[in-house]
Amino acid sequence: MKRLLLFAETCFVVLGLTFFTGGLALGASEDGTVTGPVPIIAVTAVRYFVWLVSTLLLVLNAKRTLITIQRDWVLWIFTGLVLFSFAWSEFSDWTLSANREMAQMTCFGLYLATRFSLTEQVRLYALTFGVGAIASTALAIGVPSLGKHIIDHPGAWKGIYDYKNTFGSMMVIAILAFFSLPIEKPRDRWIKWIGIAGATALILLSTSKTALVLGFGMLALMLFYRNFRWRGKRTIVLGSLAALIGGSIAVGVLANWVELLKVLGKDATLSGRTYIWQVSLDRLWDHPWLGYGRSAFWSPESPYPKAISYYLSQGFNAPHAHNGFIDTALDVGLIGLGLFLICYVSTFVRALLRAYASNHPEHLWALGYLTFLALNNMTESYMLRLSNIYWVLFIATVLTVKQRVPVFEDEREPVPTYRRLTETQI
Repeated sequence: MKRLLLFAETCFVVLGLTFFTGGLALGASEDGTVTGPVPIIAVTAVRYFVWLVSTLLLVLNAKRTLITIQRDWVLWIFTGLVLFSFAWSEFSDWTLSANREMAQMTCFGLYLATRFSLTEQVRLYALTFGVGAIASTALAIGVPSLGKHIIDHPGAWKGIYDYKNTFGSMMVIAILAFFSLPIEKPRDRWIKWIGIAGATALILLSTSKTALVLGFGMLALMLFYRNFRWRGKRTIVLGSLAALIGGSIAVGVLANWVELLKVLGKDATLSGRTYIWQVSLDRLWDHPWLGYGRSAFWSPESPYPKAISYYLSQGFNAPHAHNGFIDTALDVGLIGLGLFLICYVSTFVRALLRAYASNHPEHLWALGYLTFLALNNMTESYMLRLSNIYWVLFIATVLTVKQRVPVFEDEREPVPTYRRLTETQI
């Protein structure tokens, strides 16, 4: 009976994660403007089923839930600010309706952090994105009218997702999850590298240049993170190395900006993104502290998307700022963005210390995912927009990394602290 319940819960988690990736809609767009073969009512039923069950499981484990919540109060202050942003939104009904998505994502992320250890989470992520990769391959080959782009970007794979860039982004997360899998048996090594190779191949088939750069970049970073274990050196060594690598990349990109974009088939304005950023930042100063309320700036009744669209194209309606940090500021202002950055940076530091002080590959997950989240939101809005997997994984990662006791029962070393590491001699 216990095995059956564990299997049922695993299926529930995979279903929930797949829903938040948008994979259940089989090609339907997240905003509902493009429909797929799966009825909207079926997807909606899954949405509320996942929300109801995860909430029920949290209530049944109330004590553990409260302990998990207490790990990061800044995260909850930020989340509360987003949920109550309808109070100052110009389109309060729209914001209030959109905030149901925020509540659903947060609830499911909290459930993952409360119920599963870091090891179990990584395995569930690898399973979910592995299933997504297999299903996408089957759909692209078996039903190309659904699994591939036909009119726009003809031939590009999108699998079970709504767009090639979404597909590519999911496969980058798959690379991170498979890379972080623990190796307990010889076959685990094969599963790890087959998963990484398969996800990389699917990124190439998606033709998503953003995912291609992120995929190979994150794989290189994960290899670097894994190989540069903490060896008793002062943090200045790591800081200098990071500054050297980051500075070299920044100089190289800035010096060859236009040439690099031409190679990638882009124009120097990143397909109009720079204009969208400029207008969005200009309008931010009209409501600098608390923003416009979640999703209000880009709501159908808002004049700002129409103004941007008039400049770019008469037939194009800008759905977001194409930058997750700008959109966060538009939603909840500089106060909200500041709270998010405090939460992000503190979690990144904790993940960094944990990754470099541990020999468990699972500890690389948080560092890799947080790096990916920041990079992925530079040219796309993958933070709070609509119902998405990114916020779910962020919630789960933050609350798991900030656990004050060792994540693993067999872990002999205590959770590392900044002071302990900096006091270690070379």
